[in-house]
Amino acid sequence: MSVLIPDDILRATKMTEDELKLEIAIMLYKQEKISSGKARAWTGLTVIEFQHELAKRGLCINYDVQDFQSDVRTLQSMGLL
Repeated sequence: MSVLIPDDILRATKMTEDELKLEIAIMLYKQEKISSGKARAWTGLTVIEFQHELAKRGLCINYDVQDFQSDVRTLQSMGLL
């Protein structure tokens, strides 16, 4: 599915297409609708670039207890813990 944003809407935002795409991706990420990986892939940013964009907005990577526990299990299965 593709979403078409009319040129007049894009002009009204005074943003480029890439800037608007980034803002939408960050909004969806912030609302936990998409992962950071999906947001990065859609915008074409690297991990560092995406983290920098989040930091500029006072946001950080969503990382909760479940994520931590999953990482611990992964490290244990790899023999690193």
